[in-house]
Amino acid sequence: MGVIWAGVVIGIGGTVAMDLWALLLDRLAGQGRPNWGNVGRWVGWLFRGRVFHEDIGAAAPVAGERALGWAFHYLVGVVYGVVFALIVGGAWFDAPVFWMAWIWGIVTIAGGWFLLHPGMGLGWALSRTERPWKGRVMGLLAHSVFALGLWATALAL
Repeated sequence: MGVIWAGVVIGIGGTVAMDLWALLLDRLAGQGRPNWGNVGRWVGWLFRGRVFHEDIGAAAPVAGERALGWAFHYLVGVVYGVVFALIVGGAWFDAPVFWMAWIWGIVTIAGGWFLLHPGMGLGWALSRTERPWKGRVMGLLAHSVFALGLWATALAL
């Protein structure tokens, strides 16, 4: 398996781990799962030339927005997996080490904090939310779980 395909596989594995984490938090702590419909609405509006919204919930709905949000979520996970694989190279897959995946997982939160969140009207790094630090910490935990999924999937390969 080449580095690109390995990146695709670990990106999917990391994203699945993140989704299982969200499901666990929902079931055990009542956290609530991510609203991929709002993400899909944001993506749909990107295709119409609009990046930033005051409140994505107030924007006109986009056909199939929930499916679009889920697809975007996995596409981003795959892209992050491939970029990571290209950065670390094929040798990393021979003996995957967690700390490299974890650093990458933390770096990837920048996409949410500095593009997705402000684009949806939540502010830079969730600054316009009721409890931004809770959201930031939960995001860092989720991206750490993504990293754990990258690493565990690489071990399984």
